[in-house]
Amino acid sequence: MAQMSPARYRIVPLVVACPLFLQNLDTSVMATALPSIADSLHVTALHLNIAITSYLLSLAVFLPLSGWLAERFGARRIFCSAIIFFSIGSALCGAAQSLPQLVVFRMIQGMGGAMMVPVGRLILLHSVPRTHMVQAMVWFTVPGAIGRMAGPLFGGLIVTITSWRWIFLINIPFCILGVGLALLFIDKTHERSPQPFDFAGFALLAVGLACLLGGLETAGKDMIGMGMTGALVVMGSASLVAYWMHSRRKAEPLIDPSILRYPSYFATIVGGTPLRIAIGASPFLLPLLLQLGFGLSALDSGLLTVASAIGGLATRTVMAASIRRFGFKRLLVGCTAMTSLFYMGYGLFRPDTSHALIFMVLMAGGLFNAMCMVVLNTMGFAEIPRPRMSHATTLASMGQQLSLALGVSMGAALVTLASSLHGTDAQHLSAADFSPAFFVVGLMTLISLVFFARLRSDEGAELRARE
Repeated sequence: MAQMSPARYRIVPLVVACPLFLQNLDTSVMATALPSIADSLHVTALHLNIAITSYLLSLAVFLPLSGWLAERFGARRIFCSAIIFFSIGSALCGAAQSLPQLVVFRMIQGMGGAMMVPVGRLILLHSVPRTHMVQAMVWFTVPGAIGRMAGPLFGGLIVTITSWRWIFLINIPFCILGVGLALLFIDKTHERSPQPFDFAGFALLAVGLACLLGGLETAGKDMIGMGMTGALVVMGSASLVAYWMHSRRKAEPLIDPSILRYPSYFATIVGGTPLRIAIGASPFLLPLLLQLGFGLSALDSGLLTVASAIGGLATRTVMAASIRRFGFKRLLVGCTAMTSLFYMGYGLFRPDTSHALIFMVLMAGGLFNAMCMVVLNTMGFAEIPRPRMSHATTLASMGQQLSLALGVSMGAALVTLASSLHGTDAQHLSAADFSPAFFVVGLMTLISLVFFARLRSDEGAELRARE
């Protein structure tokens, strides 16, 4: 791809980040509206986590296709097609009449979402020089932060004023806008002929991811029995091991795991997994804590949880200066430690805690959280050769979605376990049922520090040249 002119270093990252806006808007809106959806579909709010994880599962399963399709048909064409497919899935979700229907339609929506973000990131990484990558990545995070900020407010307003179905239907005009901006600002690239599609590799990955996440999702919920749950986990793990062996024999595998040999990329994907699991759990748990545990309305809950997105949006004002001052490694270690402390701090919230204090804590937590993500998304690709960017972006997106899905499943499982130990009904959760979950995910975040501490002190130095 041809490099963009300096005048477009901000515009194009904002355009290719439109899918991040759509996904974050969709997820945060739905999290705020979970109690309302549960009442409408006559299920418990905790059981609705399957509607979130089914979307993330679909993302993870179909993500391996994104790199191959972008090389075969052109990145801009696949990018726009994915947004359109996402909008169709959103319309179907808005028409769902039962939880099984909602789950199926969320999976259709996820098929489109699977190709939006990695292809957009691929366009960005191919277009922007490494010396401008931090600036581009900061702008790349802005639409996502706006989506997280607008989501709780939209969700609260929508379920207060009208039906929850509009939380999905509102995606459609944003999808149309995203396609129009992409056609206007993203250059059309010539397709090249990739290697033949690896059907065997895709089947192994799809079965592995679907079974593993399906087993973890149903664990402890008496949905299909512990024997079947265990069988799914074993089958999924075996299938992923089989894919790893298969990829070693293929000259051009669908996703090449050998790309993990780059230290900064390994730290981003493997080391960042505990951090991303916590990031997946927190947006799911917070609205439920505020609405079910504290008894707040959906609108009041949204007005508080928007603080995390405001903190994330503020990252743009401090990121470049922080990198110059501390460097990538020190900044990443420090922000990860602070993220862990803030997540554990969420577990100290009580119904009588000042709303102003909750807002300030959530905003600070969102700032450190977002700084971690900018560093990981920038530094992790510093060593990757451009011809291998397609593999790198696809594997990174797949790992991210798996982590987020595990976070939602873990959050629901921890709250369920705590409520059973406290003797409370799943329909009448208290604030105390959520505290252990925040403490666990906060502590788990510290595991990432083991990997981050092994990075070179000058990691990503070439990216700091112009920042």
